[in-house]
Amino acid sequence: MIDTLRALLVPGKGLLAMDESVGTCNQRLAAAGIAATAEMRQAWRALLLGTPQLGEGISGVILHDETLRQSLDNGRSMVSTVQMAQDAGLQIGIKVDLGTQDLPGHAGEKVTEGLDGLGPRLQAYRTLGARFAKWRSVCSIGDLAARPSLACIEANAHALARYAGLCQAAGLVPIVEPEVLMAGPHSLAHCQQVTEALLGSVFNQLQRQGVALEWLILKPNMVISGLECPQQSSPAEVARATLQCLRRVVPAAVPGVVFLSGGQSGPQASSRLNALHALPDATLPWVLSFSFARALQHPALDIWAGQASQQGAARAALMHRVRCNVAALRGRYTPELEHP
Repeated sequence: MIDTLRALLVPGKGLLAMDESVGTCNQRLAAAGIAATAEMRQAWRALLLGTPQLGEGISGVILHDETLRQSLDNGRSMVSTVQMAQDAGLQIGIKVDLGTQDLPGHAGEKVTEGLDGLGPRLQAYRTLGARFAKWRSVCSIGDLAARPSLACIEANAHALARYAGLCQAAGLVPIVEPEVLMAGPHSLAHCQQVTEALLGSVFNQLQRQGVALEWLILKPNMVISGLECPQQSSPAEVARATLQCLRRVVPAAVPGVVFLSGGQSGPQASSRLNALHALPDATLPWVLSFSFARALQHPALDIWAGQASQQGAARAALMHRVRCNVAALRGRYTPELEHP
């Protein structure tokens, strides 16, 4: 696990999250005008993993169960997904939660499922080549102060801690992903308040479950105003609120924090990531990096549109987003980089 952590948190690199479930992947293909079939899911993942120079800015990929077991066309022959990732110098991760379900007695709130039988599944994934795993929980901010409820926060924090303990017992590094969703009219301050409460509960549960904080990675949301909030914060304001939140609740023993992109566009995510590294007082105990899905993939998906002739342009778009985020990790991203 120590070797895996060192490889994942190497300076100047982040993670590519391509762990969409079959249903979610089909929705994204369909939205781009692509047939939602197993063959097209396979072709899309081969495009991503076969991108030349991907390892220059990506240290690991998070896969879905289907993806981990697939064989992909590398342009010469069909090879395993694991082999393609390894050839690119990437660490292999696997999403292991089974998605969210309604939390009984709490309308509009969700709890993540998947703990039943997780231990044997983790052992099987390690045999297939995975070296780290991911579990996502979500909390939404309602119009009333009662949401997210304490019950929702604690249920998801407990599940995250149970998952993390099982991962470490199986020799896999757990990525712990508690997400406060961007949807809603909430303010930056309200998002920070909820994020601090959620992260505080998560680390309380991790310590109760005996999880070694030195052997996990945190994947939180940035502190951001809700999408419907009339007052949208600047990247610098987002960075200050996010760092204040982390300093208050994330123990120094945690080696790395990799931010999710949520509903941010590629340029938004890069700009805010850059602000986190550009603050003059940004000396921190953790490595700060990214673990983006849509903010990396979507431009490439729209360009590709399922057409083999567009594969090269799609890969160039993916690498453009990777390089923008690598620049952000060094505090060197500017909007001008979007128009080379």
